[in-house]
Amino acid sequence: MIYIESKRKKVTSIERKYPGALIIDVTSTSNSRFVQLSPFYPHGGIPVPFSPGYASMSVEGIWQGLKVFQKSDVDLSCFSNATMRNIKRTVRRFGMPLGHRKGVSGTELLGYLDARFQIYLPSYLWVLQNKAGALIDEIRFLSKEKNVVLLDYDTNSDCFNEKKPVSHASLIKFYIEDDYPTMERPREPEGQLSFDF
Repeated sequence: MIYIESKRKKVTSIERKYPGALIIDVTSTSNSRFVQLSPFYPHGGIPVPFSPGYASMSVEGIWQGLKVFQKSDVDLSCFSNATMRNIKRTVRRFGMPLGHRKGVSGTELLGYLDARFQIYLPSYLWVLQNKAGALIDEIRFLSKEKNVVLLDYDTNSDCFNEKKPVSHASLIKFYIEDDYPTMERPREPEGQLSFDF
């Protein structure tokens, strides 16, 4: 089984909750090879949705780069950021966010939920399918042998919850379980689901 827990929790409390489980940190601050599952990781060559000819180093680069603020439009420099740092664009600096542009040259601004389903989720799925196959196979294999706990800073697994960032660790779990949320097959709101975590 795969479970999701906050990286902010003490490891000892997680170990007590899941005796004998393998704990894997999939955040951008992980010291293991599983850092490659972070949306901040600079895999390179990630296609930018609705933007033929454009690619990004990271998924977070796409998410931040296509974000439009009161004082700033699309920022192509986010696509080339390979440092895993200083990718986020803040309200303090750029004003209130207006939405995400549907493509670098797009005229349509997507609301938060539409942007999540049309930009973030497909971009992260592309990484899981094209850049992280070996790591995913490893977690899949391990989860059949013992409980696996994925650590993430965000633990929101409800893709319809606009108030919290979606947990990429939960997306890993969904992908391994062949239940990845898409526009064609969205997951139901969390209240209607039976989760293992």
